[in-house]
Amino acid sequence: LMHPYYAAERGLVDDVIDPAETREVLIRSLAMLHTKHADLPSRKHGNPPQ
Repeated sequence: LMHPYYAAERGLVDDVIDPAETREVLIRSLAMLHTKHADLPSRKHGNPPQ
Protein backbone atom coordinates (compact mmCIF):
# COMPACT_ATOMS: atom_id res chain seq x y z
CA LEU A 1 0.00 0.00 0.00
CA MET A 2 1.32 3.36 -0.98
CA HIS A 3 0.17 6.96 -0.73
CA PRO A 4 -0.88 8.20 -4.20
CA TYR A 5 1.64 11.04 -4.19
CA TYR A 6 4.53 8.66 -3.43
CA ALA A 7 3.33 6.38 -6.22
CA ALA A 8 3.22 9.36 -8.60
CA GLU A 9 6.78 10.35 -7.62
CA ARG A 10 7.95 6.84 -8.52
CA GLY A 11 6.15 6.89 -11.87
CA LEU A 12 3.65 4.19 -10.91
CA VAL A 13 0.62 6.34 -11.74
CA ASP A 14 0.02 8.86 -14.53
CA ASP A 15 -1.82 11.50 -12.55
CA VAL A 16 -3.41 12.21 -9.17
CA ILE A 17 -6.70 14.03 -9.60
CA ASP A 18 -9.02 15.66 -7.13
CA PRO A 19 -12.11 13.50 -6.57
CA ALA A 20 -14.31 16.49 -7.43
CA GLU A 21 -12.72 16.57 -10.92
CA THR A 22 -13.16 12.87 -11.71
CA ARG A 23 -16.10 13.31 -14.07
CA GLU A 24 -14.42 16.03 -16.13
CA VAL A 25 -11.14 14.09 -16.40
CA LEU A 26 -12.96 10.93 -17.51
CA ILE A 27 -14.99 12.83 -20.11
CA ARG A 28 -11.83 14.43 -21.57
CA SER A 29 -9.95 11.13 -21.58
CA LEU A 30 -12.75 9.18 -23.27
CA ALA A 31 -13.27 11.96 -25.83
CA MET A 32 -9.59 11.77 -26.75
CA LEU A 33 -9.77 7.98 -27.16
CA HIS A 34 -12.97 8.17 -29.23
CA THR A 35 -11.08 9.16 -32.38
CA LYS A 36 -7.96 7.09 -31.73
CA HIS A 37 -7.00 4.67 -34.49
CA ALA A 38 -4.29 2.10 -33.84
CA ASP A 39 -2.74 0.41 -36.85
CA LEU A 40 -2.12 -3.26 -36.19
CA PRO A 41 1.14 -4.74 -37.42
CA SER A 42 0.87 -7.13 -40.35
CA ARG A 43 1.15 -10.83 -39.60
CA LYS A 44 4.28 -12.70 -40.52
CA HIS A 45 2.39 -15.91 -41.18
CA GLY A 46 -1.20 -16.74 -41.94
CA ASN A 47 -3.12 -19.62 -40.43
CA PRO A 48 -1.47 -22.89 -41.53
CA PRO A 49 -3.72 -25.55 -43.07
CA GLN A 50 -4.45 -28.53 -40.86
